[in-house]
Amino acid sequence: MLAEYLPTLLFLIVATGIGIALIVIGNVLGPRRPNPEKLSPYECGFAAFEDARMRFDVRYYLIAILFIAFDLEIAFVFPWALVFRQLGVFGLVEMGIFLGLLLLGFIYVWKKGALEWE
Repeated sequence: MLAEYLPTLLFLIVATGIGIALIVIGNVLGPRRPNPEKLSPYECGFAAFEDARMRFDVRYYLIAILFIAFDLEIAFVFPWALVFRQLGVFGLVEMGIFLGLLLLGFIYVWKKGALEWE
């Protein structure tokens, strides 16, 4: 039974070897001309003016979590669309309920003002 996994193991070994070889070759043969300007932090066209560990507003995280939640829920629609004909009316009703609940959640979040950025 383990012989069936041999091609996969071989693929992983070759891929890891190629990845390590490319990193080593780049470090050995790559040019090294460090200067203060290259080593300085650079972001958005100007030098950093605050600590990198500054606090973010909670609304940033709320928007990110809501995006991930709604994005993942919509991802369930694609597999359903592939087997839509086999599921028949039952699948249509179930997806209608799912999308209805998703719409209700979106309306609730919108009414609460969670999507407003001040």
